[in-house]
Amino acid sequence: MEVRIEQSWREALSEEWDKPYFEDLVRFVKAEYATTTVFPPAGKIFAAFNACPFDDVKVVILGQDPYHGPGQANGLCFSVADNIPVPRSLVNIFREIKEDTGAPVPASGNLERWARQGVLLLNATLTVRAHSPGSHQKRGWEQLTDRVVSLLSERREGLVFILWGSFAARKAELIDRSKHMILTSAHPSPLSASRGFFGNHHFTRTNDYLLKQGKTPIEW
Repeated sequence: MEVRIEQSWREALSEEWDKPYFEDLVRFVKAEYATTTVFPPAGKIFAAFNACPFDDVKVVILGQDPYHGPGQANGLCFSVADNIPVPRSLVNIFREIKEDTGAPVPASGNLERWARQGVLLLNATLTVRAHSPGSHQKRGWEQLTDRVVSLLSERREGLVFILWGSFAARKAELIDRSKHMILTSAHPSPLSASRGFFGNHHFTRTNDYLLKQGKTPIEW
């Protein structure tokens, strides 16, 4: 199956494209886009991969679903398009960055600038029906994105995997701790940020680790 995705990812995931689960997933997603409102826009489903080629990845931040409100999702987890109000979880992320690194809070919630520096902003599920969180879970996306995490763990070294919340933390079993750094904490959601997200220092800890690996730190 021909998948419109950045070339290095197309090659890395080549064994997935013709598997029955992925063919079923494609049929489901096409039918959803044809019959209802789905986010992100179809051309941005693989935006996280297109913005951050396989060999450029230095950090992986794992989300769960795209935002399900109009105009929000842009294919990168926790990120929204320019001129869209910053969601509350991202407000908390920016707050922790400011307190952790001293960097000012940006005007835009568009995280493409992180992706261009080597941060793979990966949702476990890459599409969602409007106003219906979790509606495209357990349709096959998780099998593909778990494979993404496994491949990065197997083929790369010295990456940082940032796993916020219990859902993301379960993905740690896919990662070789002897080769990579895994950072876990509470989720930045307003419901849980005060229970361990604030003060986790994940942004300075990530950059300290990258420097030790001889890599350029991220300008958060």
